Amino acid sequence: MTAPRVVVAGGHSAGHIEPMMNFADAVRRLAPTAEITAIGTARGLDTTLIPARGYPLELIPPVPLPRTLNKALLRTPGRLRDSVRAAGAVLDRVGAEVVVGFGGYVAVPAYFAARRRGLPIVVHEANAQPGVANRLAARMTTHVFTAAPGVPLAHATAIGIPLRPAITGLDRHALRSAARHRFGLRNDGPVLLVTGGSQGAKTINDAVSGAARSLRAADVQVLHITGPQHTAEVPEGEPPYVVVPYVDEMQYAYAAADFVICRSGAMTCAELAAVGLPAAYVPLPLRGGEQRLNAEPAVAAGGALLVDDAALTPGWIVHTLIPVLIDRERMAAMSARARAVGASDADVVLARHVLTAVTERRRHAS
Repeated sequence: MTAPRVVVAGGHSAGHIEPMMNFADAVRRLAPTAEITAIGTARGLDTTLIPARGYPLELIPPVPLPRTLNKALLRTPGRLRDSVRAAGAVLDRVGAEVVVGFGGYVAVPAYFAARRRGLPIVVHEANAQPGVANRLAARMTTHVFTAAPGVPLAHATAIGIPLRPAITGLDRHALRSAARHRFGLRNDGPVLLVTGGSQGAKTINDAVSGAARSLRAADVQVLHITGPQHTAEVPEGEPPYVVVPYVDEMQYAYAAADFVICRSGAMTCAELAAVGLPAAYVPLPLRGGEQRLNAEPAVAAGGALLVDDAALTPGWIVHTLIPVLIDRERMAAMSARARAVGASDADVVLARHVLTAVTERRRHAS
């Protein structure tokens, strides 16, 4: 098979870009000669994250989209037309054989340009509540994949979210000692990992750091990732309460931890399920409860707790979370239940489907 030519589209946020790049990596593992081009815009994180993963990035004009699929989408025909034209020029220049979209406003022009050229369109939706781009695309194709069952998209097949092999192949037990040493944690005793995502979360930071004395009294260690714009003031003491602004290789943080308190973005939920880490999810109280929906499969399975942002206080940590952290049997059961809702091969499943779509297109064209 000659080199497949794949165009991926899905930008602005890490929630779109990360699974897109993980999928691209899987394509290259299966078909090392594959030519993969990303379409993005100058807005958001596209120009930062995509080149860093080693993929060529073609920029097109951004087309802001409404949060709902309605007439507002058609009120900027000039912008959309220009962006579709630019996306089409990229498809023609690289000889695209398939377009794989991961949502976000950059994906819409790519979907339209692909449809005009009769190219296969493959859609992946990471969130439980799909965005307007992918709801639109699901009307153009039958190749639709989602992170979890029940996502309201036509033709959807649930496969999970494409993750890095460093996460899906993580043996937490084997790496535990080295990971804890890396962060200055003891080998014995439970470790609570605290994170608010790449930017941090003040509510989570304040609640956990405010309960530091009680966590220490319960002999619970803490690895607290505050986010680069936040801090947590915790006096030195034993057991360790380690505060860092950012962790680049999260597999080490996951290996060091026994439990996590965090937001419930789609990528976070997928990663914790894949490695079997129980969590207390604190959904971001915005965007129509999207993050709450992401957490529901793990919560329903008994692998996670759910707490509203407004209800997360030092008192909740003391009275609700600490009793869980010191109960080894409950923690082990939650870990198994969290892993049961995870999927570790979504990157390969999606890559194989896309490569098959390329093969079938070539067959029909010959």
